[in-house]
Amino acid sequence: MTDEAVRRTARVVVADDQTVVREGIVMLLGLLPGIEVVGAAGDGDEAVRLVAELAPDVVLMDLRMPRCDGVEATRRIRAEHPGTQVVVLTTFADDASLFPALRAGARGYLTKDAGGEEIVRAVHSVLSGDAGLSPSIQRRLLERLSEPEPQPSPGPEEPPDGLTARETEVLLLIAEGLSNQEIARKLHVSTATVKTHINNLFAKTGLKDRAQAVRYAYGKGLVRPPAG
Repeated sequence: MTDEAVRRTARVVVADDQTVVREGIVMLLGLLPGIEVVGAAGDGDEAVRLVAELAPDVVLMDLRMPRCDGVEATRRIRAEHPGTQVVVLTTFADDASLFPALRAGARGYLTKDAGGEEIVRAVHSVLSGDAGLSPSIQRRLLERLSEPEPQPSPGPEEPPDGLTARETEVLLLIAEGLSNQEIARKLHVSTATVKTHINNLFAKTGLKDRAQAVRYAYGKGLVRPPAG
């Protein structure tokens, strides 16, 4: 991190759906050097709107929020406003939260037990082009990178019945037992988009319900039953 990045006052938007938590974070940041809070949002949609309106340097983003969660908001902010960086500030440090957020474009990831100095350091790190990750998150990333890559189950080279790659992906997630909402979160799309893919794949395959879809996926060799 350069001295110039440290000296610069970072303009920050805070996004958290819990009023008490959001106001507490804003109050804490107001006491920290090099930070100016310019806005606060109660959900992802409001965070995206404030970024468009205020052009902050950094958004401190909670993940679990109504209407538009932190992952989707991060993806939209990074796509529509690349000059604004995102640092996740959340209670959750599990893989299901961490990796989707980083794939969506977050440059930093802290848990809410982080101290003020750690938050300042993460904000200025992402402004200088570095990653703003807490030590525990860095360890988790290294552990994940050191794990062997899972081997995909063998399946047909081309999707059957004219299914697109995305429709096939949705079918496999149905076979895993995921709901429409869970599929939408996993693929970072809307629930309406998931329903469209399901309607299309049902039309192409002649399927009528999710149970038939699961049997179809196994019957076509797209997924394999567990060994033993």
